[in-house]
Amino acid sequence: KTIIDSSSAFGVDSFIIGMAHRGRLNVLANVCRKPLEKIICQFDSKLEAADEGSGDVKYHLGMSHERWNSATNKNIKIAVVANPSHLEAVNPIVQGKARAEMFYRGDTDGKKVMPLLLHGDAAFSGQGIVYECLHLSDLPAFTTRGTIHVVVNNQIGFTTDPRFSRSSPYCTDVARVVNAPIFHVNADDPEAVIYVCKVASEWRTTFGKDVVVDLVSYRRFGHNEIDEPMFTQPLMYKKIAKQPTVLAKYAETLISEGVLSQQEYEEEISKYDKICEEAYSLAKKETAVSNIDWLDSPWSGFFEGRDPMMLPVTGIAEETLKHIGTVFSTPPEDFAIHGGLKRVLRARADMVAHRTVDWALGEGMAFGSLLKEGIHVRLSGQDVERGTFSHRHHVLHHQTIDKNTIVPLNLLYPDQATYTVCNSSLSEYGVLGFEVGYSITNPNALVIWEAQFGDFSNTAQCIIDQFISSGQAKWVRQSGIVLLLPHGFEGMGPEHSSCRLERFLQLSNDDADHFPPEGPNFEIQQLHETNWFVGNFTTPANFFHAMRRQIALPFRKPLIVCTPKSLLRLPEARSSFDEMIEGTCFQRLIPDEEEAAKSPETVKKIIFCTGKVYYELVKERETRQLNSDIAISRIEQLTPFPFDLVKVELAKYPKAIVCWAQEEHKNMGAYSYVEPRIRTVFRTLGIRKRIEYAGRFSSAATATGNKQMHLIELSQLYETAMNVASRPSEDF
Repeated sequence: KTIIDSSSAFGVDSFIIGMAHRGRLNVLANVCRKPLEKIICQFDSKLEAADEGSGDVKYHLGMSHERWNSATNKNIKIAVVANPSHLEAVNPIVQGKARAEMFYRGDTDGKKVMPLLLHGDAAFSGQGIVYECLHLSDLPAFTTRGTIHVVVNNQIGFTTDPRFSRSSPYCTDVARVVNAPIFHVNADDPEAVIYVCKVASEWRTTFGKDVVVDLVSYRRFGHNEIDEPMFTQPLMYKKIAKQPTVLAKYAETLISEGVLSQQEYEEEISKYDKICEEAYSLAKKETAVSNIDWLDSPWSGFFEGRDPMMLPVTGIAEETLKHIGTVFSTPPEDFAIHGGLKRVLRARADMVAHRTVDWALGEGMAFGSLLKEGIHVRLSGQDVERGTFSHRHHVLHHQTIDKNTIVPLNLLYPDQATYTVCNSSLSEYGVLGFEVGYSITNPNALVIWEAQFGDFSNTAQCIIDQFISSGQAKWVRQSGIVLLLPHGFEGMGPEHSSCRLERFLQLSNDDADHFPPEGPNFEIQQLHETNWFVGNFTTPANFFHAMRRQIALPFRKPLIVCTPKSLLRLPEARSSFDEMIEGTCFQRLIPDEEEAAKSPETVKKIIFCTGKVYYELVKERETRQLNSDIAISRIEQLTPFPFDLVKVELAKYPKAIVCWAQEEHKNMGAYSYVEPRIRTVFRTLGIRKRIEYAGRFSSAATATGNKQMHLIELSQLYETAMNVASRPSEDF
């Protein structure tokens, strides 16, 4: 509270708090001033939620509240960010949310917005995410101009003594890596604590850097309400039992100094007891728990007046495509760029002239068109400015003048929104968490995180599992975050082939056994009910539409994209302007439009696939002259699953063997997700067929490290996929 009061006096009016469970209800009640009855009714497990979501336990819930600060006579806003039990995981979310709010308010110096993080001693020294976030603190695209860290140091971690939980003298020593000042203070001395907190606020205001307050204290009871600490710390807890409470000690001091009388002290205690009793009585009158009351990032006015069942069309005018493409591929005349980059830009300009786009150009047009509409776009990740595969080049570097760069996408229109593209630190967990925090702040922004390779995204698995896939269900909090995960088997070994698509599909709430009711709102209803979208696109046009759809939808959901590597330069993987102009939209499934589609009755096999393996299958089909025998359909959006379009395809080829082909191993990729869903479509159509599998055998590793073995596995995939007489289709 002192930090908030002092910082408010210095001009800060928005405080974004991240903390674990210890003392959380206290903070919600006494710092944020959440009505006590709203907190107490969370203890009644019989009360059902009055709105959407599965909810979360009371000490994980967030909130946002504006109140008058009587100490400074100023209005302030306090947000406590919702978090899981994963200690310190909320830190990057808070940092990203604070940075976003600073951006939208033009608060470049952090004079109006401040992140405040509360930590436990064992977690502060034990969790690596603390270190990752500290190293974001002074990066140009990530700094929040100083975070105040308060460590509630109770000198124990559950049952573990400090000598077993850290190798440094102090639990706060990790903060020394950024030269943050660290104040150790006796938590039993309230006046000393207040003094230190004032100094911390002054430091942050003056220098715009992180500062740490180490509250050296103790935990009076066990780790939770029923835990017995005497099992493991008997001597410590014998001492604690004899220790008077902070309140009792401070009251005794004030009484002895004549500041307070015993009667006044007892009256204050009685008064607060009465407040709690009255709140308890009010809580018993509550008939339902409202999850929306616990929203940490409300989007004022976003949902009002929007039809949630409105499916957007995402195509744009051809003139806009041409303009963006031209500016994107034309550096200023007096700007000296690398010779190799000149060739890249000339090739882009040539594509624009021929009304075609490759992946990088399609991405640039998606971003540029949103910027034109006033939508802020932010792309971060390792080496994203150039792109891991040297395909993007969104930042051009002058070849003779150091630190002289231009971003062509910021030069499209005089009144466009800002495009932020920034190389991040070499961190996944911290940076993805930061971008999630950024994305929940304002729905009118496209926020994207790209992994160097999809394989490395699992370093941020906690953010994916606890925040992105389940955040809306737990906390009624939407996010439109986009994850770009380079994925595909090119013989580069087990760490550069797979984003673990199967894991993202398993985290989907899409029901394999339920064919949703068909009707005009089928697609938008699916999009509304799913927890996120997962796609493995084969065309730049579809990627373009998917990016634009993120903003055009009347709600926000995360989007997971398996992005290509070899397709970035594959001539066949290009799109025409005709697939991107007005009237066009995202295609959940792209049916075969070659020879097989012209005489579907005679087609012997239909192959469903997703991603780049499509182009390899098409080439193999051509080589074997099976164009009229085999149809190949691409499922572009895996979650939510396009049951209706798969049904159309299966009905179209009544005599065909049904095959699922993938380049991943059998226990990976989309097979285990797609197979039961296709069977659901079979049941709906009343047909009895098996689903043939064409792909690599089950494996512990995602890919072989041997190039020769890679090619042998690929050959086996082709043999199975192209075999039109593998077994009778009516064998159930």
